Amino acid sequence: MTGQLSSKKCVPCEIGTPPLTAEEIKPLKDQLKLDWEVIEGKKLKREFKFKTFMEAINFVNKIAKIAEEEGHHPDIYIYYNRVVISLMTHNIRGLSENDFILAAKIEDLS
Repeated sequence: MTGQLSSKKCVPCEIGTPPLTAEEIKPLKDQLKLDWEVIEGKKLKREFKFKTFMEAINFVNKIAKIAEEEGHHPDIYIYYNRVVISLMTHNIRGLSENDFILAAKIEDLS
């Protein structure tokens, strides 16, 4: 399922591009294998738990590498052995396909 999304590349969104609608979000969210929360139709959020702090940090470092390669950067919060990822396309102040592509690539790491 995520193979389709995770094989895509993020494409820069221009300012003025409309964010995805609820109808457009649903089929993309359905392609994700983990349960990501859609917040107010504008953000995609998920918490990952690990056994140790270092496992969490290693996961974050892997995400950072992918984010740099894709040119699309999540907000990352670290709470000892928990990592919370929040995705939003800031240029359009909402969700774009890029957020789902990066979510799928993050899922492939877990």
